[in-house]
Amino acid sequence: MVILQAIYSLNNHPTADQVIGVVRKSHPNIAPGTVYKVLDALIENDLIKKVPTDEGAMRYDGIIENHHHLYCTENKVIQDYFDEELDELLRDFFRKKNIENFQIDEMILQIKGKFITHS
Repeated sequence: MVILQAIYSLNNHPTADQVIGVVRKSHPNIAPGTVYKVLDALIENDLIKKVPTDEGAMRYDGIIENHHHLYCTENKVIQDYFDEELDELLRDFFRKKNIENFQIDEMILQIKGKFITHS
């Protein structure tokens, strides 16, 4: 539960190292291997999702509802993006394509770019 709470409290698609850092504040002797095993168990039980990144670090997402990600290539920030219209567009597109011998279970877009700040 402490590891799941750490993911929720960080609220930023943390890496395993970031989760370990938070968990060690209340459980200083926890082994990294234990955290990795619990992260895998949380994924297997559909309580969190993996979010791969360009830099090769696996990140974790506590939001299991269907959504997409905006990935900033400059500062490596991942922001959740919810859009029912996009979801429906993707479902319709692939329904029409009828990919042979393939069942789609989930569609998640990772949209890469840069967050622009306005002055």
